[in-house]
Amino acid sequence: MPDLLIELFSEEIPARMQKRAAEDLQKLVTDGLVEAGLTYAHAAAFSTPRRLTLALEGMLDASPRTVEERKGPKADAPEKAIEGFLRGAGVTRDQLEERETPKGNILFAKIEKPGRPAAEIVAEVLEQAIRNFPWPKSMRWGNGTLKWVRPLHSILCLISDEGGATVVPLEVDGITAGDSTRGHRFLAPDAITVTGFEDYEAKLKRAFVVLNPQERADAIWHDASNAAFASGMEVVEDAGLLAEVAGLVEWPVVLMGPIADDFLDLPPEVLQTSMREHQKFFSVKNPKTGRIEKFITVANRTTADEGATILAGNEKVLSARLSDAKFFWENDLRVATSDKGMETWVEALSNVTFHNKLGTQAELIDRMAVLAREIAPMVGADPEEAEAAARVAKADLSSEMVYEFPELQGLMGSYYAKAAGKSDAVAAAAKEHYAPLGPSDDVPTAPVSVAVALAEKVDKLTGFWAIDEKPTGSKDPFALRRAALGLARTAFENERSVPLAGLISTQIAIHDGQVFGKLCALNTVAIRDFEELLRTDPEADEKTLRPVINKLKKEMHRNDEDVVASVQAKADDLLAFLHDRLKVYLKDQGIRHDIIDACIAMEGNDDLTLLVKRARALSETLKTDDGENLIQGFKRANNILTQAEEADGVEYSYGADVKFAEDDAERALFAALDAAEAQIKPAMEQQDFATAMSAMATLRGPIDGFFDAVQVNSDNGMVRRNRLNLLSRIRSLCTSVADLTKIEG
Repeated sequence: MPDLLIELFSEEIPARMQKRAAEDLQKLVTDGLVEAGLTYAHAAAFSTPRRLTLALEGMLDASPRTVEERKGPKADAPEKAIEGFLRGAGVTRDQLEERETPKGNILFAKIEKPGRPAAEIVAEVLEQAIRNFPWPKSMRWGNGTLKWVRPLHSILCLISDEGGATVVPLEVDGITAGDSTRGHRFLAPDAITVTGFEDYEAKLKRAFVVLNPQERADAIWHDASNAAFASGMEVVEDAGLLAEVAGLVEWPVVLMGPIADDFLDLPPEVLQTSMREHQKFFSVKNPKTGRIEKFITVANRTTADEGATILAGNEKVLSARLSDAKFFWENDLRVATSDKGMETWVEALSNVTFHNKLGTQAELIDRMAVLAREIAPMVGADPEEAEAAARVAKADLSSEMVYEFPELQGLMGSYYAKAAGKSDAVAAAAKEHYAPLGPSDDVPTAPVSVAVALAEKVDKLTGFWAIDEKPTGSKDPFALRRAALGLARTAFENERSVPLAGLISTQIAIHDGQVFGKLCALNTVAIRDFEELLRTDPEADEKTLRPVINKLKKEMHRNDEDVVASVQAKADDLLAFLHDRLKVYLKDQGIRHDIIDACIAMEGNDDLTLLVKRARALSETLKTDDGENLIQGFKRANNILTQAEEADGVEYSYGADVKFAEDDAERALFAALDAAEAQIKPAMEQQDFATAMSAMATLRGPIDGFFDAVQVNSDNGMVRRNRLNLLSRIRSLCTSVADLTKIEG
């Protein structure tokens, strides 16, 4: 079977687009080939800054011949109907077959489609792929109509087998496919003729091009690590930067240089961020001091002076960049250590809008401070310290360093807080209150940091719920899903009991009141202006303006009951949203959705820590044989009881007495329920869900024995009522732990 090799050779493709582009090329081409009947055994796509490559092995040399049978009209149908069928099927009358069917004699046509050569199909598919390639951004050049990310220079398209290689006849916007490519732009720019993928890859490597991006990344990391190790240092890991740099070079050459002494006292994060963002340099750390003392750059070529000129140029540019960073750092330190300290930055945030409906960053800080003080006792933090931390946690947003490098917000705040003489707990809160930023990030653990982190997330969520800016579908511009999961994880991973219902309702009411207050202020000004216009302007139209004035006045008067109902509805909706995010997280950890629903249905579900503990305990219990079989016994008891209550029109919820028991199994169940209740009740009071669930699981045997031995609906009315009340005890005791009616199976 033949192999296929495709290369699209262009000017430099942005590194961030290369991986996706290689995947898109593979998908577009392989999907098109398979749809046309041309299958293959294996496909692999590669990218370098100047080329996208696709290699297919074991491709068919032609699409298979197909025979399609098409049902036509009846044999005695009007002639025009038959002629239309013949045209559609592409056959003549003598090629039709008449068959007898229950619906009469029907005409059938067999349509034979011969196979097509692979080259013909590849040409069609590749042209469509090139013309419809899904670049995030593309351009046109010269007088052509083709759009590509950068000017496309050549197309290599070969089908090869034991007999040799054949160029696929293809032309796209004046670019004719061939069997040649080019090597490295500077080290081997001449044309290279190839006969297949192995020949292509080998010749490219001889022409100073490493085709596989993973091979380039591995080579960069290997050489960088060795260079650092030789100097007694280590490279700071940065997977994102490594992938990006591998997309910037075709022939990576690692060079290591020093950082000038003037900059070594800068915070290591500042050095690392500045070098990564501006220069794409790797940071090299001294493991003994923790300081970043050198940098590694990756050149795209070898030089006669072994990179000395390149390194010197990079050092010069780096010094200029780091001089800026040092200037920002020193200016910020002067502010932080001044008489007013970080308060200067907090005051400046009164002119920075957080959201046009939610006020300024300074107003956000005030709300966070109040919330942090309220949450502090729940998480073991000092209220005074928590409030103080909340008031400076976002101060660094006004600093020059964070203005230049927004990704350092929080981190720089911790440095400035320490310089300003704040406590370690306050400094840590500035750094950690944004966390976690992703599902795999660590949550803050220091009590003050936890209080401020929870306050920030509660205020953010309630604020956007108050103004009806909730996530919709896949859109979440304010990262509220991330905030919700971060809030939940911060609470339960620290095992802190934080009842959210009251916090959420109060905070939504505060936001709602602030928004309403601003609306009233705006309406008051508008009413005054309109009425002044009616008094002073003879041409003012009373019929037009008076309804507007009345509407504005009406908006300023709200019914208190309506306000309370609106706030509660929003609070309930937000709590349901938090539960949904928690369900997604716990399902990823192997806890079934019905188990989570059974726990959410219980009272106190606004305490996410207790909710998670309950769900995990129930999940572990139901993994045991006793737990799994208990569910069946519970459901049987609940079903019998529910049917009896509906039929009798009464609730069997009290009065079960062991003296009316007629069977040993019945008396055993009474004893088991007494024993389990004696364990479950105190365990639930102590929030020891594992013990409560374990005690509940011990009921499995007595319940099974009860149903095996007795008939609940006895002919004796008193015995029947007693047994139904006994079933009510089972339901009441089990559902005091979790709502087992929601468990499936």
